[in-house]
Amino acid sequence: MENNAISQIYDKLRLHFYMKVFSRFENREATLSTVESFSMEVIMGLGEPTVAQFARAVDISSPNAAHRVKCLLQKGYVEKIRSNDDMREYHLRPTQKYLDYKQINQDYLELIMKRCQKRFSKEDYKKFQEMLSILNEELMPEIDIKDYTYFDRLDK
Repeated sequence: MENNAISQIYDKLRLHFYMKVFSRFENREATLSTVESFSMEVIMGLGEPTVAQFARAVDISSPNAAHRVKCLLQKGYVEKIRSNDDMREYHLRPTQKYLDYKQINQDYLELIMKRCQKRFSKEDYKKFQEMLSILNEELMPEIDIKDYTYFDRLDK
């Protein structure tokens, strides 16, 4: 089944990440819970959202989102940055601690891409990169992480 390949790749990426995270649990203080991990992935994907934008993205109440963010702040995985546009507003920014945690997956993705470069001809690799860009930029319009108003539009 052709559609199965992308699902299998996604599963393998997730499994690799989880295996690496679990192997490091004993040496880590203040590890992330499952819900906190998902929350951080959403915050990373949205690129410095406000608490309200985070709440809308995951469809939870503002108080629930504020509680989750508070836990992430206490563990040192996220920080609040005052908005330059509206001084009353704060954006959520992942800290270096989280970026180091997330690097587990990034290292693996880089390894996979190096393997692709070795395995495929230059032309095929270039075409593969082009196809991934099209998939990312055109074929997944439901999730535009560069557009914070996406989640506002869902409410209308």
